Amino acid sequence: MADLPNVPNAPSSFWTQANALLRKNLTFQASSLSKRSIKTNIRLVLSPFFLCLLLVLIQSLVDNELDKPSNRCGCTCVDTDGNGQCERRCGIEYSTLDQGFTCPITHPPAWPPLLQIPKEQFRAVRTESTSYQDLPDGSCKRTGSCPATMLITGNNQTFGQSVAGNMFPTPSNINFSDILFSIADVALGSESRTEYTNFLDAAFFSNTPLDLLQSQCASNSQFSVPLQLGSATIQQDVRCIQTLSLWRNSSSEINDELYKGYRRGNPERQINEIVAAYDFVNSNENLFNVTIWYNSTYKNNTGNQPLALTRVARSVNLVTESCLFSCFKLLLIVASNSYLQFLLGPATKLLFEFVKEMPKPETRLRLDFSSLLGPLFFTWVIFQLFPVILTSLIYEKQFRLKIMMKMHGLGDGPYWMISYAYFLAISTMYMICFVVFGSGVGLKFFTLNDYSIQFVFYFLYINLQVSLAFLVADVFSNTKTATVVGYMMVFGTGLLGAFLFQFFLEDSSFPRAGIIAMELYPGFALYRGLYEFSQYSFAGNYMGTDGMRWKDLNDSKNGMSEVMIIIAVEWLIVLGVAYYVDQVFSSGRDPLFFFRRHQKNLSSSFRKPSLQRQGSKVFVQIEKQDVEEEREKVEQLLLESTTTHAIISHNLRKIYPGRDGNPEKFAVRNLSLALSQGECFGMLGPNGAGKTSFINMMIGLTKPTSGSAYVQGLDILTDMNRIYTSMGVCPQHDLLWGTLTGREHLLFYGRLKNLKGDSLLNAVEESLKSVNLFYGGVADKQARKYSGGMKRRLSVAISLIGDPKVVYMDEPSTGLDPASRNMLWNVVKRAKQNRAIILTTHSMEEAEHLCDRLGIFVDGSLQCVGNPKELKARYGGSYVFTMTTPPDHEQEVENLVRNLSPNANKIYQISGTQKFELPKQEIRIADVFEAVEKAKSRFTVQAWGIADTTLEDVFIKVARGAQTFNTLS
Repeated sequence: MADLPNVPNAPSSFWTQANALLRKNLTFQASSLSKRSIKTNIRLVLSPFFLCLLLVLIQSLVDNELDKPSNRCGCTCVDTDGNGQCERRCGIEYSTLDQGFTCPITHPPAWPPLLQIPKEQFRAVRTESTSYQDLPDGSCKRTGSCPATMLITGNNQTFGQSVAGNMFPTPSNINFSDILFSIADVALGSESRTEYTNFLDAAFFSNTPLDLLQSQCASNSQFSVPLQLGSATIQQDVRCIQTLSLWRNSSSEINDELYKGYRRGNPERQINEIVAAYDFVNSNENLFNVTIWYNSTYKNNTGNQPLALTRVARSVNLVTESCLFSCFKLLLIVASNSYLQFLLGPATKLLFEFVKEMPKPETRLRLDFSSLLGPLFFTWVIFQLFPVILTSLIYEKQFRLKIMMKMHGLGDGPYWMISYAYFLAISTMYMICFVVFGSGVGLKFFTLNDYSIQFVFYFLYINLQVSLAFLVADVFSNTKTATVVGYMMVFGTGLLGAFLFQFFLEDSSFPRAGIIAMELYPGFALYRGLYEFSQYSFAGNYMGTDGMRWKDLNDSKNGMSEVMIIIAVEWLIVLGVAYYVDQVFSSGRDPLFFFRRHQKNLSSSFRKPSLQRQGSKVFVQIEKQDVEEEREKVEQLLLESTTTHAIISHNLRKIYPGRDGNPEKFAVRNLSLALSQGECFGMLGPNGAGKTSFINMMIGLTKPTSGSAYVQGLDILTDMNRIYTSMGVCPQHDLLWGTLTGREHLLFYGRLKNLKGDSLLNAVEESLKSVNLFYGGVADKQARKYSGGMKRRLSVAISLIGDPKVVYMDEPSTGLDPASRNMLWNVVKRAKQNRAIILTTHSMEEAEHLCDRLGIFVDGSLQCVGNPKELKARYGGSYVFTMTTPPDHEQEVENLVRNLSPNANKIYQISGTQKFELPKQEIRIADVFEAVEKAKSRFTVQAWGIADTTLEDVFIKVARGAQTFNTLS
């Protein structure tokens, strides 16, 4: 059988470790895509494609619905020449109100100009907060007689009031044949809400009458006028409303009154109580200078944006022919009706006949459902990467694969760099495929918005998502729990974003600080970015323009730049916190490790700890001479400047704190032990004796409660990362990737041990041959298909590859058949020639076959130490005599034994079978045979035998003695 490779190697470099981990990850991913979790991978890859295709299908159905004749411009067959031949004509005059929306309007209808009048219940009256007594009493709201109020001010009160008095003339007889001209010289208003366009003025299609503003209204002041709309005639009711023109002493009083009269609430109540206000400033007969306040507080149905149109033109015409707009004020220095009438008399008029919308071409309703549903669907698509990354990280943590890699030399730097880059690369490829596919099927969400903005946003977010997965992975220890929580976060984030967060975004009254606070949660930050993309793509598709461009990020209403900044800053913070938490909680480093300098290498000299006995308790226990000698040997070695010993443990202790009312558990009690190079030390003991706890401390899985230990001169408390480079471990339970083959495992760990090229391939081949995993294609089978014995052999091969100087084997032969166990023993015997090996086992045969020295542990304490022959001689200085007879001859057998040895000790008796311990110094084997032959002549001897003490007898004797002592003490 071939020997295991013994190739001395220097510790692997940063880039060598990174290369090893990258190759392993790529191999693992390839295996996963082809065989492991294939359903999960298919779901992950196809879910964005499925959602994109679903959106395309929904869009197609919506487009088909919108293209139906009922939703297009109406058409009819018109007989133009009376010969019975009809000509198909389309237009708004042949359309219903639903169809008219899409029709071309080359000649928009003319509408009388209107004032915006507050509704009856919202008009200005006297209140406790209003000190002006010229306002009407609130009782008018009960009778429905509240007037519409206008405020007047200026430097010349006589002039201002005189001009204001001309604003609302009494109408003359109305000419119904030319209705627009007839009502052009009167002031009409409406309580109706305006729309985005004025092709069909809402005032003429509501149940609310038009308001005729007069200084005084007659008792019967409601009438109806006909209005021509295309081929249809509309009868419009008109009612008279009294108008008050109230003087105020200054513009600041008007501002104060307008502010107090502004009502907030739902969009219907979000208006001002005053119709308009005029400041004539320094106007007189030779100078006309006017500032106008008008009502622009109406909102659209969502309460977000002011409507595109406000009824301003009529309020301006009341005093001027042309104007200059500035926010809520209009500065006017031109002629006006009332001013002309003031100068030239009431017969002078400057008529404002009508207002018209701009002509429009034929349009069709375009609703992009990929933009409407995109924030919800695409949040699910992108955020679902989070639980995938999270479970991958926790998988390595749950099955201790991460610590296994670390114990074989993988540093934190290469692990973080490669793992982060690996998940980032997968996320990037996933997002590229997602955007390319979405664009390929024609979703406006992707095609209208600038791809560079999309790239920056998605790239920033997936970095944050990967960093967040590393941070959350420190919280969970089970992949199933993490998977459930992860997908709950995915679906919960999408639903909360669509049905809660979006309402806050669209509510202009919601504090911006609250929005920013919610965006600190990465899921809502993702939703906000997708929401911004959707808004721009929807508007771009509707208006036939582009979506989001870089210049749009300067818009105060665009939240994309805000979200990008939040994600970028949060990414750096989360990544730093994740690394810190991993170092403190997973790697067990001091919480202030970044403030401390790195310890220097002590490979040439040991630290010299205090030789006083450590611990919080004093154990009343008299140590055996061999254990005391081992302790003195350790203390002497610690005082020397150099040593050839590979492992030195000094007063090492591990105490697990008590829980649920149970006392604390002493797993290891003040263990002192020294192993030289080339020595195999066997640790024996019953279950729970502390063997695995000791190994876990030596390999860095747990921190000792007190004491110290050194491996190749390096302290396990401060230099564990450097110890890992020369250490091999075969843990009690096989820590393997189920989808990697045996060869792939050894290639990975060989690279971590700095094996390269042919040396690596040869070492892997020899390792596989040595543990009988090379032939029959076993080496290239996935580890999950291995039997328990094959996995143990692979674990042993992993622990020995790369020539580690110290190897820990925790019950390496568990589950092996006799032939495989014997083969494994030969491997270990050859391997121990140039390295120190600590081995735990329950097999006395294995311990005697492999170990140069043995130590028996009971209740965390080392009870004895020495080579197998010494222990058997020390604790087994007797023969074991066994005889089986009929039960009625038991006394005669005991008399026979007492004659051979007065100090014989009976250790077993049942149904005629008895066992005795005979001190070796008191008997001769020949005397035993002679006595048995004589006894056969006196009574029936069914069976008998005499045997030397075995290692198992020693183990049982030492264990029982120690347990009895501990019970009594």
